[in-house]
Amino acid sequence: MVWGSFGIVHILSLLIAFGGNVGLYFLLKNKSETVRRWVLFPLSFAGIAAIIFNLVTWNSPLEYLPLHMCSITALLLPVTVWTKNKVLGNLLLLWCLGALLALLVNTAQANFKIFSWTFVFYFFPHALEFGIPILLFALGMVRFEPKYILSTVALTFAIYTAVHFINLGVNAYALANNVLNPSGELVQVNYMYSITPANPVLALFWSIIPCQYWYMYLGIIIIAVYLLAIWLGVWLKRRYYKTNE
Repeated sequence: MVWGSFGIVHILSLLIAFGGNVGLYFLLKNKSETVRRWVLFPLSFAGIAAIIFNLVTWNSPLEYLPLHMCSITALLLPVTVWTKNKVLGNLLLLWCLGALLALLVNTAQANFKIFSWTFVFYFFPHALEFGIPILLFALGMVRFEPKYILSTVALTFAIYTAVHFINLGVNAYALANNVLNPSGELVQVNYMYSITPANPVLALFWSIIPCQYWYMYLGIIIIAVYLLAIWLGVWLKRRYYKTNE
């Protein structure tokens, strides 16, 4: 049985991802800070396990470096859970959208067999990379603060820019040295999709700005709407509690 894309299996898997994270919330809602940390901290390593799996399994390390947004999230998540760092927490509250998008728009992964390790090391890490950053805020372990919006946007595009130049460097090296992957194809990487779009959402950006690297800056619109919506929700909640004190 394959995962598929927006078939019954895919939809059920999305319900499991959402339901599992909601279940974690209710499980931890009335627990102490220590219990919350010791439950979420081990789970936060799922993405690192996936990074190791991909590096070992596919025998093409240049193509599986932890440089996609979800892989970088995987590296930052354990540190964020353990330290409750506000800068990283607010950053991952945005980046968790990348994990959600990876679960929703799974065109390249639709042929994964759901009982395979390939599926396990894709689905569960992304589900947790989506859920845990939200849980940190929902459980009060990290606070959303408007003053971190600037650092969130700046870090996002600084890392994206650095990754783009790594893409260019790796691709130039592979071309100059004829580095092939196990399928015999020339290694050409596209981390954080700075070179070309990889899903319909990014393809829409490309149709407006058909230029590598720059086309992703249209994501600022989504970032602004998302962060402002969260800020408005937090502001309304705090105002409500203040009014009813």
